[in-house]
Amino acid sequence: MTTLTQSRRLVIKIGSALLVDRKSGALRSDWLTALAQDVAMLKARGADVVLVSSGSIALGRGVLGLPQNDLPLEQSQAAAAVGQIRLARAYEEALAPHGITTAQVLVTLEDSENRRRYLNSRATMEQLLSLGVVPIVNENDTVATDEIRYGDNDRLAAQVALTTGADTLILLSDVDGFYSANPMTDPTARRFDVVEDITPEIEAMAGEGTSGLSKGGMITKLWAAKTATAGGAAMAITEGSVMRPLTALENGAPATWFTAKTTPQLARKRWIGSMKPRGAITVDAGAARALHMGKSLLPAGITSVSGDFGRGDPVAIHGPDGHKLGQGLATYNAAETASIKGRQSGEIETILGYPGRAALIHRDDMAL
Repeated sequence: MTTLTQSRRLVIKIGSALLVDRKSGALRSDWLTALAQDVAMLKARGADVVLVSSGSIALGRGVLGLPQNDLPLEQSQAAAAVGQIRLARAYEEALAPHGITTAQVLVTLEDSENRRRYLNSRATMEQLLSLGVVPIVNENDTVATDEIRYGDNDRLAAQVALTTGADTLILLSDVDGFYSANPMTDPTARRFDVVEDITPEIEAMAGEGTSGLSKGGMITKLWAAKTATAGGAAMAITEGSVMRPLTALENGAPATWFTAKTTPQLARKRWIGSMKPRGAITVDAGAARALHMGKSLLPAGITSVSGDFGRGDPVAIHGPDGHKLGQGLATYNAAETASIKGRQSGEIETILGYPGRAALIHRDDMAL
């Protein structure tokens, strides 16, 4: 089972109740400063870190003097607009003393359901992480409607773990793990150290959260665990209100770990390979050899294009003898692919009129 010390890419979810004082609506600056030390510790080991943070609405409602109870959508969006800038600044100020650059990434459910947006999000996140940046991800509450919302940041964090190929997802919560019943109301409830399979019996044990700021109860955490573990990420639920909660987790603080079913790389390739292709491309012998060596597919190696596929759609890859080599997600649509086939990557901007990506199918978006 993946543990914190073994993790190479972590997504850490931070709930509103941890970040914002419920009574005053003010940021818990001391707690955030301590969390920044944990993030710096992980970065010093060479791990990539993504923070999925609630708190924009909670911060904004305090500034605007809005009530603590559920707000109408338009008031929530107004609070988010005010709170987002404060939340981003708080993370920047907490991490800057450690020499860590931050970036704000705002997403909606549509961004993961639309393959083109998904590819853009994935490419941006990969670039940020490769540059050593810590992305601060939040739902774009200022534009998301009820129909296109994640609804809670547990689900969002699980999706971010899949998008980034993380091997570990940590949910910093107001409880120290998954219990057989609600420990706040049932003194006989017992905590699970490890959950290897989320069975119907496990699901029946889930209850709702009691925090006035957080929307995600244990049911949503189980959903997140299902998503993350199927995508190759181990997931932990642990108490987050303590100072330096990640250090505490590493030192054996109570938690529940959900074990991953595969690796992120294998899970992604299995997902790509299971799609129905929308088109096909044929490559020459040199490109076929390069693909088997783990290289990305460049336009220069393509000899023919068929089908009507869009950017982000799955396409079959055939060798010069017509044999199917695999398939992948195209970074260009069919017409663009036909225009640049057989050409060098440096010619793409001249041909298409804009600077595109060098690879037609990146090796990470390919299943052979």
